[in-house]
Amino acid sequence: RMDRQFSYTKILKHWAMGQGCCQKRRACTNKHLYILKLPWVGRSQAVVEEYMAFLGNLVSAQTVYLCACLKMVVFHFTPKRVTICEGGVDISDSDDEDENLPRNFDQCHRALQLITRYVPSTSRFLMPILQENFPFIQKSSRTLECYVHNLLRVTVYIPSIRRDILEVIIGKMLKLDVSASRSDIEEAEEKAVQNQRSEEQTEEGLFDMDEDVQADQPSRTAVMAHPVAERLDTLMAVLMAYIKDFCHVNGRTKELYRDLWGVFDKLILPTHGSCHVQYTLFYLCSFRLALAEAFLDHLWKILQSPSQPAILRQAAAGYLGSFLARARFIPVVTVRACLDLLVSWIHRYIDDQDKSGRQACCDISLHGPFYTGCQAVFYTLIFRHRAMLEGNMKKGLEYLQSLNLERVVMCQLNPLKVCLPSVTSMFAAITRKYQVVFCYTIIERNNRHVLPVVRSSAGGDCVTTNTNPLDSFFPFDPYLLKRSGQLIEPFYQVWEELVDTELLPAKTGQQGLREDEDDFLCGEMPQMEGIVGMTPGSYDSNIRSPSSVGSPSTAFQRLF
Repeated sequence: RMDRQFSYTKILKHWAMGQGCCQKRRACTNKHLYILKLPWVGRSQAVVEEYMAFLGNLVSAQTVYLCACLKMVVFHFTPKRVTICEGGVDISDSDDEDENLPRNFDQCHRALQLITRYVPSTSRFLMPILQENFPFIQKSSRTLECYVHNLLRVTVYIPSIRRDILEVIIGKMLKLDVSASRSDIEEAEEKAVQNQRSEEQTEEGLFDMDEDVQADQPSRTAVMAHPVAERLDTLMAVLMAYIKDFCHVNGRTKELYRDLWGVFDKLILPTHGSCHVQYTLFYLCSFRLALAEAFLDHLWKILQSPSQPAILRQAAAGYLGSFLARARFIPVVTVRACLDLLVSWIHRYIDDQDKSGRQACCDISLHGPFYTGCQAVFYTLIFRHRAMLEGNMKKGLEYLQSLNLERVVMCQLNPLKVCLPSVTSMFAAITRKYQVVFCYTIIERNNRHVLPVVRSSAGGDCVTTNTNPLDSFFPFDPYLLKRSGQLIEPFYQVWEELVDTELLPAKTGQQGLREDEDDFLCGEMPQMEGIVGMTPGSYDSNIRSPSSVGSPSTAFQRLF
């Protein structure tokens, strides 16, 4: 048997190097396909080394089989599926929890590096294969985690396709993100808490298992109740861990920022209703203030550019306001600089409307970027006004008055009529407290002019009022995912209740507010159900990618 195996391997080597006769070559043409299907991963070191040598000879002499070799390697990027068949029926279909997975993945990447060394153009053929073999997003978290882990590891030694790989990964994550709305995740978590409490009450007094419960508690609380949110949480933890290692170990933060910047413009910015994927850039910008300022400058250029589509300009305004409000690492000086730019642009916009000689009207289709810009200013002031007034109240009030917000509120375009009622009411309460702007007269007038819409298509009359005419959302609303959220929490600005602020009286008639209130009113986030369309980690022991695989080694550069 050893002789036959040796002869077989020798024939394959001769065939790959083109040294055998034509008859031997024809005999081995079909056999090499069988060899590529052999379970070589995880075998002894001698077998693996022999197989590596065969792959090197094959792709260097017969590049026509390059794609077949690449597909074979990529196939091993996910753990094997274990199916137990009993009586002709599959009774188990689960991921293989092999403790040798880290070693198996190392062998796969050694093989891929070897192929890349012999065929420099491998990246051209590899990217379509990586995209084609990406697991379906409904696969288990374990499968998705391992595949994304290995894709990110490829970027370490083939940096030319880093942006393309990030684009593929983020594109899949966005599909998960928009398919699990904020309300669905919160509802699933509430049900899980209720079920857990009922179970604890049922077991109370029957068994004394306090130690077991305490030991199991961290793992139970770290798992998302919503299955899609659980998969997304796993992938976000992997991606953020990669971002942290890439920036802090390799020190190539700017390169990664440029790649994520391009992916943001292409995929994230045009996606409406995503709740978590955009936090990859939020997390990356927290490393350096220069990155956050570059991101703000990029959003500002999109907003004020007439050549950009209006829908993207509105999305950029939403990101700009939400980022300024929620990013704790942005200093007040930067917030003021951005507000100066925004308010100056708003005043110029009003001047242009006044100079046109036409009667300005409240038309979202014509002035959408203007209204979203105003809402970004209001939203930023709601969250950051305390920081602006701390230290020197007099100078802070002088700055707020220098913005001339009264003119913005009183203009014919009437932004208070279009902005979200939750933003409008809180902005009015804060500006009234500091006597900067008095908005309640305009708010009451707008409420009198809003006519409810009567619909009878559902078999009965119902009165509805559109409280979100801009179809706006705040991209950096509170982060709901548990494990990856541990990385966001230190940099995130939560809403602080204004106990000393008198809110808008109830007589203003704000019907439907609870559907669009942010967490700064009553702890609820805007409900964006049914909207799918428009608009970074640590490799610590508690967040590894995956837990039994180990992090993608940034030092995995050259083995040969």
